[in-house]
Amino acid sequence: MVELKFREEDSTLLAILDGEIDHHTAQNLRERIDEAIIVFKPKNTVLDFSGITFMDSSGVGLVMGRYKTARINGGKTFVKVSEGRIKKILELSGLKALVEFIS
Repeated sequence: MVELKFREEDSTLLAILDGEIDHHTAQNLRERIDEAIIVFKPKNTVLDFSGITFMDSSGVGLVMGRYKTARINGGKTFVKVSEGRIKKILELSGLKALVEFIS
Protein backbone atom coordinates (compact mmCIF):
# COMPACT_ATOMS: atom_id res chain seq x y z
CA MET A 1 0.00 0.00 0.00
CA VAL A 2 1.13 3.53 -0.69
CA GLU A 3 0.04 6.82 0.80
CA LEU A 4 -0.14 9.93 -1.40
CA LYS A 5 -0.31 13.52 -0.19
CA PHE A 6 -0.19 16.73 -2.18
CA ARG A 7 1.22 20.12 -1.37
CA GLU A 8 1.36 23.17 -3.59
CA GLU A 9 4.27 25.60 -3.28
CA ASP A 10 4.37 28.59 -5.62
CA SER A 11 3.85 27.05 -9.07
CA THR A 12 5.04 23.58 -8.02
CA LEU A 13 2.90 20.56 -7.18
CA LEU A 14 4.59 18.27 -4.67
CA ALA A 15 3.30 14.68 -4.69
CA ILE A 16 4.59 12.94 -1.56
CA LEU A 17 4.54 9.15 -1.81
CA ASP A 18 5.05 6.81 1.13
CA GLY A 19 5.05 3.01 0.98
CA GLU A 20 5.35 0.53 -1.89
CA ILE A 21 4.71 1.04 -5.59
CA ASP A 22 3.78 -2.02 -7.62
CA HIS A 23 1.35 -2.87 -10.40
CA HIS A 24 -1.50 -3.00 -7.85
CA THR A 25 -0.99 0.57 -6.65
CA ALA A 26 0.46 2.33 -9.70
CA GLN A 27 -2.78 2.84 -11.66
CA ASN A 28 -4.50 4.61 -8.77
CA LEU A 29 -1.43 6.78 -8.18
CA ARG A 30 -1.26 7.74 -11.86
CA GLU A 31 -4.90 8.77 -11.89
CA ARG A 32 -4.68 10.78 -8.67
CA ILE A 33 -1.48 12.59 -9.66
CA ASP A 34 -2.82 13.38 -13.15
CA GLU A 35 -6.02 14.71 -11.62
CA ALA A 36 -4.00 16.97 -9.30
CA ILE A 37 -1.96 18.24 -12.27
CA ILE A 38 -5.20 19.10 -14.11
CA VAL A 39 -6.64 20.88 -11.05
CA PHE A 40 -3.52 22.78 -9.91
CA LYS A 41 -1.97 23.37 -13.37
CA PRO A 42 1.55 23.56 -11.88
CA LYS A 43 4.57 24.75 -13.80
CA ASN A 44 6.61 22.00 -12.15
CA THR A 45 5.75 18.67 -10.56
CA VAL A 46 7.91 17.03 -7.89
CA LEU A 47 7.40 13.33 -7.24
CA ASP A 48 8.80 12.77 -3.75
CA PHE A 49 9.93 9.15 -3.57
CA SER A 50 11.80 9.65 -0.28
CA GLY A 51 9.26 7.49 1.56
CA ILE A 52 9.11 4.68 -1.00
CA THR A 53 10.40 1.42 0.45
CA PHE A 54 9.74 -0.88 -2.54
CA MET A 55 9.22 -0.23 -6.23
CA ASP A 56 9.03 -2.40 -9.32
CA SER A 57 8.94 -1.26 -12.95
CA SER A 58 5.50 0.26 -12.32
CA GLY A 59 7.25 3.07 -10.44
CA VAL A 60 9.37 3.83 -13.50
CA GLY A 61 6.21 3.94 -15.61
CA LEU A 62 4.61 6.25 -13.07
CA VAL A 63 7.45 8.75 -13.46
CA MET A 64 7.49 8.45 -17.28
CA GLY A 65 3.80 9.16 -17.59
CA ARG A 66 3.90 12.17 -15.26
CA TYR A 67 6.91 13.48 -17.22
CA LYS A 68 4.87 13.30 -20.42
CA THR A 69 1.82 14.94 -18.81
CA ALA A 70 3.89 17.80 -17.38
CA ARG A 71 5.72 18.30 -20.66
CA ILE A 72 2.46 18.55 -22.61
CA ASN A 73 1.38 21.26 -20.16
CA GLY A 74 4.71 23.12 -20.54
CA GLY A 75 6.09 22.06 -17.17
CA LYS A 76 8.96 20.01 -15.82
CA THR A 77 9.06 16.95 -13.61
CA PHE A 78 11.51 16.37 -10.78
CA VAL A 79 12.01 13.26 -8.67
CA LYS A 80 13.06 13.67 -5.05
CA VAL A 81 14.76 10.47 -3.99
CA SER A 82 17.14 9.38 -1.24
CA GLU A 83 20.28 7.37 -1.87
CA GLY A 84 19.63 3.64 -2.03
CA ARG A 85 17.78 0.98 -4.00
CA ILE A 86 14.94 3.16 -5.26
CA LYS A 87 17.34 5.76 -6.64
CA LYS A 88 19.40 3.00 -8.26
CA ILE A 89 16.30 1.56 -9.99
CA LEU A 90 15.34 4.99 -11.30
CA GLU A 91 18.88 5.71 -12.51
CA LEU A 92 19.25 2.33 -14.24
CA SER A 93 15.96 2.91 -16.07
CA GLY A 94 17.45 5.92 -17.86
CA LEU A 95 14.99 8.40 -16.31
CA LYS A 96 17.82 10.75 -15.41
CA ALA A 97 17.93 11.79 -19.06
CA LEU A 98 14.32 13.03 -18.82
CA VAL A 99 13.76 14.23 -15.26
CA GLU A 100 16.01 15.95 -12.76
CA PHE A 101 16.74 14.10 -9.53
CA ILE A 102 16.76 16.27 -6.43
CA SER A 103 17.55 15.42 -2.83
